[in-house]
Amino acid sequence: MSDASDRLDVLEARLEAAKRYLKIDDAEVQLAELEAEMGMPDFWSDSERAQSISRRYTQLKEDVSLLDAIQERIDDARVQAEFFEQGDLESGPDLEASLAWIGSKLAQLDIRALLSGEFDEGDAIAEIHAGAGGTDSQDWAEMMLRMYERYASESGLSYELDEVTPGGEAGILSATFIVKGRYAYGLLQAERGVHRLVRMSPFDSQHRRHTSFASFEVTPLMDESFEVNIDDKDLRIDTYRSSGAGGQHVNVTDSAVRITHLPTGIVVSCQNERSQLQNKSKAMQILISKLEQRHRDEFRAQMSAIGGPQSEVSWSNQIRSYVLAPYQLVKDHRSGYEDHNVSEVLDGRLGPFIQAFLEWRRSNDAD
Repeated sequence: MSDASDRLDVLEARLEAAKRYLKIDDAEVQLAELEAEMGMPDFWSDSERAQSISRRYTQLKEDVSLLDAIQERIDDARVQAEFFEQGDLESGPDLEASLAWIGSKLAQLDIRALLSGEFDEGDAIAEIHAGAGGTDSQDWAEMMLRMYERYASESGLSYELDEVTPGGEAGILSATFIVKGRYAYGLLQAERGVHRLVRMSPFDSQHRRHTSFASFEVTPLMDESFEVNIDDKDLRIDTYRSSGAGGQHVNVTDSAVRITHLPTGIVVSCQNERSQLQNKSKAMQILISKLEQRHRDEFRAQMSAIGGPQSEVSWSNQIRSYVLAPYQLVKDHRSGYEDHNVSEVLDGRLGPFIQAFLEWRRSNDAD
């Protein structure tokens, strides 16, 4: 560990870069302004505005506190490095632990530098749909649902299942869930597209190898203050009895709500809340988010038409393959990132794939 001082120099340089792209000096000024505003007697007179300010204050405070903690750990590690270089070998494990911690926290900040879209910091609505492959694909869709639930948990994000349609024999036909937390939408954008599974089918009596497909879609979740004009006559609202796969996904109640937006054909459902009113409110929030996403997609399509034809992502153009047989490999076909530990990936270890995609996207945008 004789190079510890050099490694710390590199880490400190990365920290200084993080301070620049996070505009930490501006953040500290904003914190002082927001704190003063939050101390005003009438601060909570407008609850929506107050919540927005409080949320922004918490985010900025989180950035400043993390950078301060990293700087403090670097300073401590420099002292540990001095002791180690002077022959105190017992300080070695503590020094290595400090270097690993600093590197891990800086990696988190590096990902934030890749997320600068309008909605990247916000919450996300995610959908999974089984595709070609029959029962195998429905089972694969359920495996993906579990994978993203585990990813959210491991990433400190909250996960809320809102609707699931069980498959015929096993698995699920589709599911809608909400992931909340800072950068939820920005991170999950990396997963949008078709996912392909290759394995020896447990549903084939001859145990032959099958290929299954399922798609993942993600939309930014608009908060309740976001306004979209929707005419009541454009909506068809149906209620039905919810049912999960064996009851393992959602509460079985008579309060599930399905809303169809007739002009666009967009259908949203919610069945996981305790009352019909709550399910309707959540379904409307999802519908508003989808309508706004549709508007943005249409605008981008118009701009693409002006700029010339673009290649499309088709159903056969999967973004990632998960191969369980005849070998073990998960490969992202965009970034080229690979991982041979398929079980850990399916258990939610998606961070390296997401970071590789974000870096790949940035390099392509720069071309």
